[in-house]
Amino acid sequence: MPELPEVETTLRGVSPYLVGRMVREVIVRDKRLRWPIPDCIHELEGQRITAGTRRGKYMLFESANGTLLLHLGMSGSLRIADPETPWRKHDHLALTTDLGKQIRLHDPRRFGAALLIEGVAQDHPLLCDLGPEPLRDDFTAAYLLSRCKQRSAPIKAVIMDSHVVVGVGNIYACEALFMAGIHPDKAACKVSKPRLTMLVTAIREVLAASIEMGGTTLRDFVNEKGEPGYFKQTLRVYGREGEPCHTCGTKVKRVVMSNRSTFYCPKCQR
Repeated sequence: MPELPEVETTLRGVSPYLVGRMVREVIVRDKRLRWPIPDCIHELEGQRITAGTRRGKYMLFESANGTLLLHLGMSGSLRIADPETPWRKHDHLALTTDLGKQIRLHDPRRFGAALLIEGVAQDHPLLCDLGPEPLRDDFTAAYLLSRCKQRSAPIKAVIMDSHVVVGVGNIYACEALFMAGIHPDKAACKVSKPRLTMLVTAIREVLAASIEMGGTTLRDFVNEKGEPGYFKQTLRVYGREGEPCHTCGTKVKRVVMSNRSTFYCPKCQR
């Protein structure tokens, strides 16, 4: 599943082709996504996209007629294509701009979304209850402590809760917990503030590094130019079951938590 770094990478890649450009045509080839693509999305035709932002895993493109919300779901991607480029089977939506290029939404599993939001986008039900962005100043150790102190759930589950903080997916949670030396199954309320301070720093570092490298290589993700990301090359524990920890040499373990594979070092993480 594309996570925050993949979505941010995609946003940065497509924005020069969409933000500031006039939408000449909206083509809907298949409405069937998580929610059917609404007919009102054609109201973007003739409108200039004035801004492109991200909230969690949602990309938001603003116009005078509303905000286009895009979500990549489990296997979605955006591509920049020439209009004459043959369509692929699971291309659902395309926006043709005054640059003569198309931005195409491809989603084989159809868990993504393409909606047009009227009014204030941040008030939309999909966005209004999201937690803070992990790379912004309001995501602090004091904030995380306030969300952890009454919770007995595993700390990994808490930091993956989008109502607590957005965008910390399974890979990045495993990596950040390793960097902070915290066992993923440790009760959130038992993690000290100094450790949470280290965790906040680790989350920021692992996400920023992944964005810089273009996102983690996943089976279904390639960036807007069709190239894979490269963060996978630097993973410390994720996907390394049975391999030696880079820090202490102990074999990395894998357990299943909430139906997700969780990787950790039993010596470095307490």
